[in-house]
Amino acid sequence: MFDEIRFNRVDNLPKYVFAEINDIKAQMKKDGQDVIDFSMGNPDQDTPEHIVDALVDSARTPGTHGYSPSQGIPEVLDAIASWYKDRYGVNLDTKTQTVATIGSKDGYSHLAYAVTNPGDVAVVPTPTYPIHTYSFILAGGAVEDLKIKFDENYNVDEDDFFDKLTHIFDTAHVKPKYVLVNFPHNPTSATVTPNFYKRLVAMAKERRFYIISDIAYGDISFGGYKTPSIMEVEGALDVAVESFTVSKSYNMAGWRIGFFVGNKKLIGALVKLKSWLDYGMFTPIQKATVEALTGDQTCVDEITGRYNHRQDVLIEEFAKIGWNIKKNKASMFSWAKIPDCVQEMGTLEFCKRLLEQEAVAMSPGVGFGDDGEGYVRIALIQDDARMEDAAQRIGRFLENNCKEEN
Repeated sequence: MFDEIRFNRVDNLPKYVFAEINDIKAQMKKDGQDVIDFSMGNPDQDTPEHIVDALVDSARTPGTHGYSPSQGIPEVLDAIASWYKDRYGVNLDTKTQTVATIGSKDGYSHLAYAVTNPGDVAVVPTPTYPIHTYSFILAGGAVEDLKIKFDENYNVDEDDFFDKLTHIFDTAHVKPKYVLVNFPHNPTSATVTPNFYKRLVAMAKERRFYIISDIAYGDISFGGYKTPSIMEVEGALDVAVESFTVSKSYNMAGWRIGFFVGNKKLIGALVKLKSWLDYGMFTPIQKATVEALTGDQTCVDEITGRYNHRQDVLIEEFAKIGWNIKKNKASMFSWAKIPDCVQEMGTLEFCKRLLEQEAVAMSPGVGFGDDGEGYVRIALIQDDARMEDAAQRIGRFLENNCKEEN
């Protein structure tokens, strides 16, 4: 009925590549099959007890069950500012330079909607976490891809990045208004140095564009590497905003809370839009986030250590079946080139067959854009025994399917 009525914004979205994997996976689990799932960055451990206790205490406190300010309660905004001061030595005005969001994904869609005019262009490095691209497209903007180049140790070639970015600005029919960066990078786990942000801030001031930085995996780093923040750069508050989420380093993915900090104009636009769209998050969740950001940080070290260990186990077990993966310095993922003998399948077909034949789920690189083809993203959300089991299953899969391909 009413076939003539169309929903262009939704109809124009491409098919969500991960949906195919998710549908197969859901049916297999429903049928009782034992699926080893590496496909989503969904922490498998519980939220630390002291954070849960803060939620419970707040939920039992009278007056905490009504609407809350859409920008965030004052305590959580103070905690965000304190977290930045402690981590990065950055001073923020909580009233004008901080905002809590219902997860970072929701925050990106709202920010893009707030600041994008029809036809505005954003530069987004590829491969990319889909919301980084489609937040702008859904808001009526356009996206210019910038393929990132990195070495075998996942260090971004920063000169190459800026050469490509300069070329985009020199040749663009419509000058980009925004440049989005996401390091540690999702999906590749590639990382940058502090100098990268110094160069980017300087270029933003020269070329007159805003920077949107995502450091969702900023706490999860190994081997002495520390994730830099663009906010550490002098003058960054003039041209940049940055997002973080408590989902990963505090195991709070289902709680749906993150935040943006930075440039007053962009933060103000997001706050104004949120005042029309939502009433803020449940106050006890925000109170628990205060505890997460300002309380005992031992849990962050433990969670980071667990991902570091799991990456080592993954590399060791997969090497036994001839799938060699290099270790990265940050994030909760491994970005792995699929074995040569199955490259012709393409990553979507590889992931579908692996799931159907051996009940191992991974994210196909093509789901993060064409530049992700040939790779898979492996979330480090399984324990040692499960990773050993997965390696054995994959080894069997490669034996069978490499023969078929040859």
